[in-house]
Amino acid sequence: MLGTMQKYFDYRGATGCGFPPVTPVAHAERNGCGTPDTFSGWMPVFALWQVDRTRNLGPMADVATRASYLHFPLPRFYTTAFTMALAPLSTPLTNLLNIQHPIMLAGMDQVAGPELAAAVTNAGGFGTLGGARYTPKMLREMIAEMKELLRNKNAPFGVDLLLPQVGGSARKTNYDYTKGNLNELLDIVIESGATLFVSAVGVPPQWAIEKIHKAGVLYGNVIGHPKHVHKACRAGADIIIAQGGEAGGHTGDIATSVLIPACADICKQYVSPLTSKPVTLVAAGGINDGRSVAAALMLGASGVWIGTRFIVSKESKASRIFKDQVIAADYDSWVKLPVWSGRPLRALRNPWLTDWEVNRQQEIKELMDKGVVPLEFELDKLHKAGKLTDEIEDAAALRPIGVVGGSVNKSGQSAQEIVDEIVQETVIVLNSAASFVNPVAKL
Repeated sequence: MLGTMQKYFDYRGATGCGFPPVTPVAHAERNGCGTPDTFSGWMPVFALWQVDRTRNLGPMADVATRASYLHFPLPRFYTTAFTMALAPLSTPLTNLLNIQHPIMLAGMDQVAGPELAAAVTNAGGFGTLGGARYTPKMLREMIAEMKELLRNKNAPFGVDLLLPQVGGSARKTNYDYTKGNLNELLDIVIESGATLFVSAVGVPPQWAIEKIHKAGVLYGNVIGHPKHVHKACRAGADIIIAQGGEAGGHTGDIATSVLIPACADICKQYVSPLTSKPVTLVAAGGINDGRSVAAALMLGASGVWIGTRFIVSKESKASRIFKDQVIAADYDSWVKLPVWSGRPLRALRNPWLTDWEVNRQQEIKELMDKGVVPLEFELDKLHKAGKLTDEIEDAAALRPIGVVGGSVNKSGQSAQEIVDEIVQETVIVLNSAASFVNPVAKL
């Protein structure tokens, strides 16, 4: 088998890298991992040896140097095997959701469609279908389409809906996106076998939480402030998705680096009604690679909720133009305005939106004080006057993006490739971090 592998690496131009001081055939045969023809068993052993090599680099070696030791040419077939061989990332979230990797797809309305949600789940992460204004028929069809694409038809997935508080002290621009169909929508979530129901921009009514819990479905809530953690956990949250102010879409102002540890401390005070364990924390906002995942885990999260990076994936529903705009974006290519929904939302900047930001703030305030959503009012007014053009409609179209869009610069990747890359980077960074701690000799 060693000879077979040597020929392969000779062909790949990878000779001279050295082979592990073990007998690959013995390892493969002992573990019952397959035959030399398929290389089964040899590659995980080789990958683990490669990780071990990085431990000999010394504390001054940076992540790039360590990564270079790991970027040994491997057959494409073994990408996933190599990732897992590096070391599976086991966290309370992976155990709770029964997934391989602590990576969740954010429930992005116009992007996280059935194909992308299925692709993330198939990659070992957690796919989420999300959005607003779904009718029961639409949601049922989307879930059916996603499940058809799952390799494992019983694989875990989630549904994320916008459920803002309506009336009382809530924003005047809030309204019921479900149009009175929440009960039926939850029936569909339950019947579909979803693992998790996520509520965004508000805590669901108590009857809804009790309904999904009775069916064994986990309840998660997206929050943007530590005080919201208390409210959601008291209502019965099993998972808190703490989204920092860097995020795209609806978002708050507190930075992820501040929000996550604050929320981690609060989550420890509450117990999940379904698991009887501490509420699980997931980090969101500004997360797009292994470094940011590792940072989130160190800050107290058990997993991450990623949006912007997946916008440019092959399976996303985003248009080619939108994907290209994300790739070309820098760290200032966004506006944060309440014009789409009445609450702060970060999206791609264009001249028309910049005009709202710079010159029409007073108008925005006056409209919202009346309970009027600015863009709905503007487009309706232009339509009635016969002045609504395709250019204006395109400029008004919602294209959410996080600040981290400035770091997203790889196009054409599949969700599988994105997940694999992030996991590999995370393991490398976490492994590298151990070099910062010097053991103290016992006296």
